[in-house]
Order: sequence, then C-alpha cells, then structure tokens
Amino acid sequence: MFLSDLGLGFTGLALGATLFNDGVARAASMAAKFSPTDGRPHFTPKAKSVIWIFLSGGYSHVETFDPKPALNKYAGLTFDKTPLANPLTSDKHHKRFRSVPAQEVNVRDVYPSIYPMQVGFAPRGQCGVEMTDWWPHLATCADDLAFVRNMWTTDNDHFAENQIHTGRHRLDEQQPSLGAWIHYGLGTLNENLPKFIALGGPTNSTTHWSVNSLYLGPEHAGVPLALDPKNPLPFGQRDPRQSADEQRAEYELIGKLNRLAAVEYPRDDALRARIRAYELAFRMQMAVPEALDFAPETEATRKLYGLDADATKQAGQRLLAARRLVERGVRFVQVYPSGYGTWDSHQKLKDNHTRLCASVDKPVAGLLHDLKQRGLLDETLVVFCTEFGRTPGLELRGGGKDGRDHHPHGFTIWMAGAGIQPGVVHGETDELGYHAQGEGHYVTDLHATVCHLLGIDLRRLEVPGRKRLEIDHGHVIREILS
Repeated sequence: MFLSDLGLGFTGLALGATLFNDGVARAASMAAKFSPTDGRPHFTPKAKSVIWIFLSGGYSHVETFDPKPALNKYAGLTFDKTPLANPLTSDKHHKRFRSVPAQEVNVRDVYPSIYPMQVGFAPRGQCGVEMTDWWPHLATCADDLAFVRNMWTTDNDHFAENQIHTGRHRLDEQQPSLGAWIHYGLGTLNENLPKFIALGGPTNSTTHWSVNSLYLGPEHAGVPLALDPKNPLPFGQRDPRQSADEQRAEYELIGKLNRLAAVEYPRDDALRARIRAYELAFRMQMAVPEALDFAPETEATRKLYGLDADATKQAGQRLLAARRLVERGVRFVQVYPSGYGTWDSHQKLKDNHTRLCASVDKPVAGLLHDLKQRGLLDETLVVFCTEFGRTPGLELRGGGKDGRDHHPHGFTIWMAGAGIQPGVVHGETDELGYHAQGEGHYVTDLHATVCHLLGIDLRRLEVPGRKRLEIDHGHVIREILS
C-alpha cells in the first residue's frame, strides 16, 4: 500500500523522493530524458550538508540584524521631510520590484511615515556587529556569523516564501527548489535516508514550491518528516499485523518476481527503479525513526536547544532533529521553526517580535554551539533567512498604528559554518533600511553561494529543454567566504 501511494498528490511526491537515491533509480524518473549527474561535486566542496532555517512571514530586518537609529531620529516624519534621500524616488524602487496588484492601487511598500525601532541594539562579540536586544543567546555566537544585509527580492506577497527557495516570482514559470537542485546534483552520504528533508513545513498548501523538484522528477523533492519516531513518515510504517520477518520475506519475494520480469524487459528503467524503491523503503523504516529519537541525547543537550521550556520546545526539537539528520549524512535539511506567516507583524510588531525572537533565539544558538562542540560546524553550512524584510514606514492599512508591512527592497540573512568567514558583515541598506545598496543580492545569489560551498556549479546542472534565466544562476557572495 505504501508504494502504491507514491506519486499521488504532494505527499506522494515527497515520499517518492525517499525512494530514489541512486543512479539506477534516477534513470526511471521524469528526468530519464536527459543524462542525470553522476553525484560527484564539480570541485572540492567546503561543506557536506546544509541546515537551512526559514522563518515564515518576514521578520523585520531593522528590529533584528540591521538596526537603524535614523528611524528613531526621524520618527513620525515622512520620507520627504528628512535630510536623507527619499527612497520612494530612487530608481531602485521600480527596478527591483514587481507588484501583483496594479501599481496604482498597490500601497504596501510606500508608507511614507517613518516608524521608530521597537527595540534597543548594541555591538555584539569581538567583531562588533550590531544586533538588537531580542537575541541575547544568538549574540553569543556573533563571531561565528556572516551577515548579508543587502538582500532583495521582487514579490511583496507571501509567495516570496517560494521565491527565496526557487528564485522565481509568482508570475513566472516556476523552477525546482534549491534543495531539489542539491538533491539532483549530489550523491547520497547515507543510502538509508533521503538527501533532502523538510522539518515543520512546507508551512502552507500554497508553499509546496519551496520543496518541489518539478522537471527534475519527484524523486528529488523534499521529504516532510514529522518529529514522531513512531510515525515520522506517512504510509511509511509496517502494518502492525505484520512482523519484520514477514515483511522482509514479502520484499524478497517481490524482488525476485521483479528481477524475473527484468530478464524479460531488460531496458525497463522503471522496473529497476521499483526494485530499488522496495529495498530502500525497507531500510528507511529503521533509519528514520532512529534519527528522530532523542532518547540518547543528554539532559544538557536538551536544555541547550530549549526543549525544557514550552516557548522554545518546538523550534528546539526541529533544530535538534536537523543536527541528528546531518550527523547521519542528510545533505539538505530545510527547517521551519514556526508556522506559516508567524513573523508577519502587520500589527503589534513589538509584542509579536519580542515573543517570536524568544522562541527561536535559544534553539538556534544551541544548534550553533552544539555543531561547534561536535566538530560538525566545520562541515555543515547553516543558513538563517526569511522571505523579505518589513517596511521602515508605519503600515497604515486598516488604521494601523504599531506594525510594518512586507518589504522586498532590502533585508538581512546570515550564514555560518563550513566555508564561511566568521564575524563579518557584508552589504548594507540605506540609513532608513529601505533599499539594499549597490547591486545588492537577489535571492539566487544565496543559492549560488550554498551550491558553491557544496562543490556544485549550478550552470553545469542545466537540463536540456529547460532554459534557465541568467538571474536563476545567481552569483556567489564571495565577500563572506573564508
């Protein structure tokens, strides 16, 4: 029943990704029309695995990692009443921005009244990077982080959650997600586990593109796992009425019958893939529950991730699971510490961000400390991001008085670990936190950087008949590399 469900709906696509971890199986996929990669890096990699931490909804860059004292100095004034350049008249405003609503009715990014910062800030670590007071635990890791403060994207709706993972605006033809490209491009480090796993997401039915593999074939899509060792994978457990020996015998019989059929149909790639699928499905039933079982973890480790407090438990569990998965050879773990749109603080930003930062601050810092003490940070790349920033101006819709709207023009992400120069800040937004300065970095520059550290050249993964745009490839952010 488990395998017969594969390919039926999104769950089927995700499950299918767990069952195709070798070259034989790849040939049976939708990608069989072209020559798949051999699974080897294109050049010497710095990283083996990636933990990609995504905060859904758009955290405010100016109240997290890009504090702007000018917002306090000119609070209540409109942009045109300050001595600073008016960001609304900048050529960057329309050059980088694509609104889904008609431009004449779209007001989401042009609120003119400056809203002050809702939290204090200070230099952190020996590097002196400025972070706000909502990150006391992460501040202890400041000297391990590389901040990129001039990110930008083009979609100001929450489809941007897909865009930061695929590189495409909602009005464009969609592309495979970053995790899918990595799955497609690299071989496995553990034949008993998927190469691309999602924890806590995708966070909404509209955001499945964030782990989708599209024309690369469903076997390269992200596999959503639940943090329940007894049932981590839908349809992935043995029927309780059947013993392990009985199931093993069943799989062996199926394998024999399939191999007999393979003699008659030697060129049937799908048949060979099916044989491998049964074999891997059986192995996963042991490997996945073991990877998600926290019982062997010490009490000190549990506290490090915040598992002892309700406010931090969810994020802590997902991040601890991510560490256990990369420790066992999973290539790409996409972690959603919180639910869909959680950080979307259109109103009551101070209350929301105070609570939300506290829910992830300790778990994320715990992950970094844990990886470092285990020697895993030298081979694991950690990415911390969101889909866009939030407006420097006060959101006025609906009588707003204490929130910020979506802001794609400039925001901040950070990276740490393998191949990353620690304790650096690259790029900036203007004094009000509005526009990413210089050329800035479109979201695919982040993709290119991740792939580069894994030893992948995205241009060499081109699929015949599937033309990618120049912007899809991105440019490596070399200023933050070690």
